Amino acid sequence: MGLFGKLFEKKECSVCGGEIGLLGNRKLEDGNLCKECAKKLSPWFDDRRHSTVEQIEKQLEYREANRAKVEEFCVTRTLGEDMKVLIDEDAGLFMVTDSSRLAEANPDVLSFADVTGCMLDIDEDRTELMREGNDGEEISYNPPRYEYDYDFYVVINVRNPYFDEIRFRLNSSDVTVEERNDHNPTLRIGGSSLSLGAGFDPTQDMEYLKYKNMGEEIIEVLKNVRQQTRDEKVAANAPKVPITCPNCGAMTVLNENNCCEYCGGYVER
Repeated sequence: MGLFGKLFEKKECSVCGGEIGLLGNRKLEDGNLCKECAKKLSPWFDDRRHSTVEQIEKQLEYREANRAKVEEFCVTRTLGEDMKVLIDEDAGLFMVTDSSRLAEANPDVLSFADVTGCMLDIDEDRTELMREGNDGEEISYNPPRYEYDYDFYVVINVRNPYFDEIRFRLNSSDVTVEERNDHNPTLRIGGSSLSLGAGFDPTQDMEYLKYKNMGEEIIEVLKNVRQQTRDEKVAANAPKVPITCPNCGAMTVLNENNCCEYCGGYVER
């Protein structure tokens, strides 16, 4: 079969068995995947081409089981604007999504105990501004002027069989700072501008600080709750030492509610 014959040859999804259209094939290491099955994979999964059919099938089973976790998820705290970190503080769970239709989006529900690290990554891109010279060519200003674009990313490292990193942008549009001839940088968001004053320091700007503080808050919350979860796990696994119940005087090992096994009285620890 020639090149064009192979191009137009009908392909079958190795997972669901459905027919794959001309532009709908997603290659796997040992098979093909239709775009409908590909949509069901985790949004944080990026190793499809090196995955086998069996690995994809297992992930789809995991994703289907995740739907029940989404249904039971109770949002008690929300961090972020467009892309949000949703937290269920009582269950010790969180998920990251930009969708308001959680059942449809099926975001991965993760435990705080799954977090291995997190950081704020601020990307800076500097572009020199040019002006038109007498001969019509672009030339540098004297002294040179620059424009700075900033993007704010939160990176969460996790333990998960299908991905180990969640990386998302906090700002929906670039935060742009222009360095002008008078050395008073100006921040532009959309059509508005704001002088930053003498000296180039973007941290003086409210918009820059908003996203910086937003990212730092997300990281602080994740780190604090992760540590709390680990402390609770250590305490739960610690050997229980018998004490004398102040209520009945019996030597007892307290239950999970700090109550005496004999009289049922509460013992303050």
